[in-house]
Amino acid sequence: MTEEYMKSSCRKTELLKKTIESADAVVVGAGAGLSSSAGFSYSGERFEKYFSDFREKYKFDDMYSGGFYPFKTSEEYWAYWSRYILVNRYKNAPKPVYQNLFEILKNKDYFVLTTNVDHCFQKAGFDKERLFYTQGDYGLFQCSVPCSAKTYDNEETIRRMNAEQRDMKIPSDLIPKCPNCGKPMTMNLRCDEKFVEDEGWHRAAKRYENFLKTRKSKKILFLELGVGMNTPGIIKYPFWEMTLGNPNAVYACINFKEAYCPKEIEKRSICINRNIAEVISEILQ
Repeated sequence: MTEEYMKSSCRKTELLKKTIESADAVVVGAGAGLSSSAGFSYSGERFEKYFSDFREKYKFDDMYSGGFYPFKTSEEYWAYWSRYILVNRYKNAPKPVYQNLFEILKNKDYFVLTTNVDHCFQKAGFDKERLFYTQGDYGLFQCSVPCSAKTYDNEETIRRMNAEQRDMKIPSDLIPKCPNCGKPMTMNLRCDEKFVEDEGWHRAAKRYENFLKTRKSKKILFLELGVGMNTPGIIKYPFWEMTLGNPNAVYACINFKEAYCPKEIEKRSICINRNIAEVISEILQ
């Protein structure tokens, strides 16, 4: 990085810090890049640490690929997924990025919209009444049919699966079945039309809608963190549109090599092409 680039980046970080301080409200939009900056990598050393036995037997090289592996039995399938959920939902992220972000925002009027399903915001102290997990939660099961719009907490089952699995298989009696219809359970993740939007999902959606409605003309910061182009219609495009429609709004984006905005709002935008963890740490200081 050139000296001029670093000076420019530092100026943007300082500007963002002042914008957060002066904002009436902050809406955070978080994608996979935020968890990645917190150390939730799905490959490399972390994959090797938790899944070297699966790599050796099934020949896939990262957790994401393992999620699509055609395991022959439910015992194998749930041995993999229970371990996956344990390390990505019930273990804390290696770096305190979410905790640092909470320290910055805890006294602000904030709301968080996220496509992440790892529950890091709530574990870091964010108010669950100010969180909307649009794409589901690793910590919930749902019926695979689904027979109802219900979800079920899975922590106890997941921990038992991990404790009792042998040779990459769980005991058959731990295979989760829907308590309502008896069909196999699956994760509450939005991957097809069978995704269950339960009562909690709809309450969170309503709270987010109300937050935006009651603050639409205020000095609001739309802070986008680590959002890519897989589902831009959930966070990125709406943030751009709401910034354009509110002359008091500012759009900020922190995303390593992917921070940009439309020309229509560039005068009220702060785009920082750096590691999110580093920028958040500097703002906290």
